[in-house]
Amino acid sequence: MSEFMEGLNLTVLGVTIVFMVLSILAVVLYAVGWTERRLVEREKPASAPVPVPAPEAKEEKPAIPPRDLAVITAAVLAYTAEKASQLRPLPFKRKVSDAWRLYGVQSSMEEVEDFNYELGKW
Repeated sequence: MSEFMEGLNLTVLGVTIVFMVLSILAVVLYAVGWTERRLVEREKPASAPVPVPAPEAKEEKPAIPPRDLAVITAAVLAYTAEKASQLRPLPFKRKVSDAWRLYGVQSSMEEVEDFNYELGKW
């Protein structure tokens, strides 16, 4: 009985040490995050924001004229329609049922058991 109590005490001591180390590690990581946030907040006011010039309110013409854009779109659609007619379905292999695999494992296990029983090594 004393061996059991010694094992129980050792187990409790080990679990306690592990959780204490994990707690210390959690506190250290929290402190590192807190100090990192403080340092970043302290650095933000030091950099003055650069004024961004206001965008001018004039209308810009599109880079590509609408007629050219329509011609390019039609060409792309014609090309993809041509490629789509050349596509063929890919063949796929059927997955062998797991029932057959399990049956094979079971039958091989039965053969091993029968072999061991025949030799008298049980």
